[in-house]
Amino acid sequence: MTVTSEEELEGLRQIGRICANVLEAMRNALEPGITTAELDALGRRLMEAEGARSAPELAYGFPGATCISVNEEIAHGIPGPRVIRAGDLVNIDVSAEKNGFFADTGASFAVPPVDPRIEKLVRDGKRAMWAGIGAVGADKPLRGIGNAVGLFAKKNGYSLVRNLASHGVGRSLHDAPEAIATWPDRSERRVASNGLVLTVEPFLSLGADWAENGDDDEWTLYAEPMAPTVQYEHTIVATRSGPVVLTLPS
Repeated sequence: MTVTSEEELEGLRQIGRICANVLEAMRNALEPGITTAELDALGRRLMEAEGARSAPELAYGFPGATCISVNEEIAHGIPGPRVIRAGDLVNIDVSAEKNGFFADTGASFAVPPVDPRIEKLVRDGKRAMWAGIGAVGADKPLRGIGNAVGLFAKKNGYSLVRNLASHGVGRSLHDAPEAIATWPDRSERRVASNGLVLTVEPFLSLGADWAENGDDDEWTLYAEPMAPTVQYEHTIVATRSGPVVLTLPS
């Protein structure tokens, strides 16, 4: 989607705030003993209270309002009876629709106590995302996102999952442009137009460079090779003044 009016921008800001506030509430509820189904139910209640609908459920029939991935799961985890335990690494991905506008956000959280390496990975995952966001702007090449994230990862000794990409968003959950690499990609030749709405969502890892389907269901993705992996995501508008982040909590 490309924003063409203040009305469109306000619609995106509204759904962006909803997604961000839901993610924040789920983060605050995350503790040992809670199940991923209970976390998901909280997310659903908060979305519905704001008149929003789960985007993955709406667009793809995903069996949950949010995606919650734990430890070996790195994306698209199905909420269910799994109990959160101390030391777990949990990714929560929240995307929703309201009044025809979509936004998408996510973050990874370590449930204490955790290994210091995981604590650092969590901190650096967020830093990697912001490095990518800093490369967003009208008339800037989209490859700048992957170059910035790749430089950060290389400098700090991390790998990047290279088959889970950023994407356009706004009028649908996955909008044009598709498959925006969050790793260096010399073949990328596209340029961000003024008002382009997109996500920036790198997957930073302690060794994984791919995401693979498991045997249990058609949704959950696992790190390959198996290694701790985090993901952070914001929905952004590319403007001539730089990136405008839509998914910040109120």
